[in-house]
Amino acid sequence: MSYKDDTRRFVVKENPIILGIETSCDETAVAITKGGREILADEIISSATEHAKFGGVVPEIASRAHTEAILTASEIALKHSGLSMGDIDAVAVTKGAGLLGALLVGVSFAKALAFSYDVPLVPVSHIRGHIAAAYLTDKYLQPPFITILASGGHTAIVKVKSFYEHEILGQTVDDAVGEAFDKVARVLGLKYPGGPNVERLALSGKNVIKLPKMLGNNYQGSEFDFSYSGLKTAVINYVHSETQKGKEIVGADVACSFQHAAIDVLIDKAFKALKISGYNTLAVSGGVGANGYLRETLKTRAEKVKIKLVLPEKRHCTDNAAMICAEGYLQYKAGNFADLSLNAQAVVEIL
Repeated sequence: MSYKDDTRRFVVKENPIILGIETSCDETAVAITKGGREILADEIISSATEHAKFGGVVPEIASRAHTEAILTASEIALKHSGLSMGDIDAVAVTKGAGLLGALLVGVSFAKALAFSYDVPLVPVSHIRGHIAAAYLTDKYLQPPFITILASGGHTAIVKVKSFYEHEILGQTVDDAVGEAFDKVARVLGLKYPGGPNVERLALSGKNVIKLPKMLGNNYQGSEFDFSYSGLKTAVINYVHSETQKGKEIVGADVACSFQHAAIDVLIDKAFKALKISGYNTLAVSGGVGANGYLRETLKTRAEKVKIKLVLPEKRHCTDNAAMICAEGYLQYKAGNFADLSLNAQAVVEIL
């Protein structure tokens, strides 16, 4: 009987050692964890400097970089963990969402490893992986809790009811918050990646420019939904208008004002969700979770209302393989294994 026909024969172990692979964008990441929450190795090889030359991620360059780095990243992870492939109980891999070519590199490599060493292949949603990063920070964290999901591709307020049941309370109806950061960075002449550079510039600025924060009063969707297209456009219009008037643009003030408008609404809606749900734990996930203003403001508000706040390390907010291991562990325990027909998906359901 072939590997493809017999994935059910695998025995689920209590504290499995899982090797995780993440190649959804421009980070080639490989991590190894034990029991889902103990990190034994956590390696990232980034091609961001190559993409910076073009002002954003170039899919073909990303795919080529993953092909060149995936074996090296795996070897380094095994070396740092002190383990060999013979010690690995399962291989978890991001199946989507992301750049299709980039994802295919990781999926193909993971399938080869799982087949060669006869271990389960565990497909993982990149989005669920971001949410699971909270379990790496708080080893004893248990649902239920509210999560702010804020990345370059997704923005949502999520009710995590259990390890396997998530409910989207609201999400962006257009641009994601991370996408807005990148576009504003471009308008301000900042290099890729935009988020960290906007944050850095905002540190020397003031929140003095009036910018839109909310959906209009006539909006008929969820009260927890977001819209960042209007905010992005407002920044572009402000910069163009001031330039046409011959006025000097204070980039730091634009960055600071934008950052407040983009993030304050995330925080307000998250705390509203906590109040309505009755939950007392808030977690943060996604690349924008590394933003200093977001993290410090959340700490202040959480302390004020006595809410438990779980902030993953900044490296576990951005794309990484440790979060894929964390979610991979949950899927492994549920016996959700894939066969060798597993394919990458550029788009997946948000949860």
